[in-house]
Amino acid sequence: MKTIKINPSDNVAVAITPLTAGETVEIEGQSITLNNDVPAGHKILLTDLSEGEDVIKYGYPIGHLKESHKKGDFICHDNIKTNLAGLLDYEYNPVDKEELTNPAYEEWFPKEQLTFQGYRRKNGDVGIRNEVWIVPTVGCVNGVVNQLANLLNHELYNPQSELSQMLPNDAERLRIVAYPHNYGCSQLSDDHENTRKILRDLVLHPNAGAVLVVGLGCENNQPDKFEEMLGDYDKERIRFMVTQKVQGDEVEEGMKILRELYAIAAKDKREAIPLSELRVGLKCGGSDGFSGITANPLLGVFSDFIVSQGGTTVLTEVPEMFGAETILMNRCETKELFGQTVSLINDFKQYFLSHGEPVGENPSPGNKAGGISTLEEKALGCTQKCGKSAVKGVLPYGERLTTKGLNLLSAPGNDLVASTALAASGCHIVLFSTGRGTPFGTFVPTMKISTNSDLATNKPTWIDFNAGTLAEGEAMSEVFKRFAQKVIQIASGEETWNEQKNYQEIAIFKTGVTL
Repeated sequence: MKTIKINPSDNVAVAITPLTAGETVEIEGQSITLNNDVPAGHKILLTDLSEGEDVIKYGYPIGHLKESHKKGDFICHDNIKTNLAGLLDYEYNPVDKEELTNPAYEEWFPKEQLTFQGYRRKNGDVGIRNEVWIVPTVGCVNGVVNQLANLLNHELYNPQSELSQMLPNDAERLRIVAYPHNYGCSQLSDDHENTRKILRDLVLHPNAGAVLVVGLGCENNQPDKFEEMLGDYDKERIRFMVTQKVQGDEVEEGMKILRELYAIAAKDKREAIPLSELRVGLKCGGSDGFSGITANPLLGVFSDFIVSQGGTTVLTEVPEMFGAETILMNRCETKELFGQTVSLINDFKQYFLSHGEPVGENPSPGNKAGGISTLEEKALGCTQKCGKSAVKGVLPYGERLTTKGLNLLSAPGNDLVASTALAASGCHIVLFSTGRGTPFGTFVPTMKISTNSDLATNKPTWIDFNAGTLAEGEAMSEVFKRFAQKVIQIASGEETWNEQKNYQEIAIFKTGVTL
């Protein structure tokens, strides 16, 4: 297969392999002679179009032509202009309930109740990791938290160390991770609250078996006020140290606390947990022309599958919903959720406009090189990650999940900011599809799914799963089975590449001034 026409109403097809000018390809009974070379992932025009006419892909307009083009022309970002403008009024037209199901996976996977091996926490919540985290309230103590993590990791693997001597012989060796950031002081209003919320969500996340919160003492994010945000937390496993109040060496004091926390968490054991308790974040980055053909549809089937099991999935990247937002709005279970989704979209558009930026400027140079021409095209591929399920919840940035099923989360498209927001909402794992590749990870396992096989071959220590075989003829049923098993294995303890490489970071959304 050299090309694919995604939707019957499309007037473009996508090249699966690089094509050469003069070559003739068969596309659904049409013989198309190419007028230009066409790179893999890019678009071929299937009919003559005049200037201003819409280019249709995925069954929807992805923009209009800047000038007239002939059948067989190579079409890229240089030829198409977005149709997106400012704020819009929307009408709720809910889809039929039968359109909100994806029954195919019922034939592809065992019917029995599936489980993964996780950690049941004291408050009844579940984690898929049991790490020891060191979290600063303010960037001023980043050096301290980094030194503490380095010292504890060194001590852990020294058989003569105090820590090794205090651990049981069968104790699991846990990961110790520090999460430095630049904020916690010199921030106002929403920025200050966003920092506090994300740090609260991090400290309370069930993937942590124990947490040491390290403060300075004079920051805006005062440790005692921040502690109040945690509510009724587990004081045995979450400890505080304010460095200005420590008499003597704060690193020595921090190590004493960390040894105690580590010894507590190391006794935890995995147990069988129903898949209904798994919370999955859906994210894409470094997208290409294959994203909406392979990896994102695979994530969509998996999202529907998790929801059918009683679990939870979360879609974010609000600017990358522009152009596909009505699809999500009309899948909202209630009119109230529809209204919340309208606000989600228009509030983000207003954020762009208030800074003098257009709402349609999003595809990166890498996106364009990979075959994505406009934000609408990116959005129509991006939103496929959430499948066909009904929207059950809409979350503001920094808030934590309360509703099972598919949720929408307010966050920008930036990979690290959005992935951090997904993890902060309570997701145990982030499924990250990519056509260009990226090594990063946030504070939960960040599983990379390649849209094409070349990326999986060239970057084997970045990519955890290759969805590119879908473009090579492998059936979705077979790819889905392998993928679902891989996710369950990771939820049960198998490390992603970002974990093996110790690529774990956080990034907090900033919108205002810095004092």
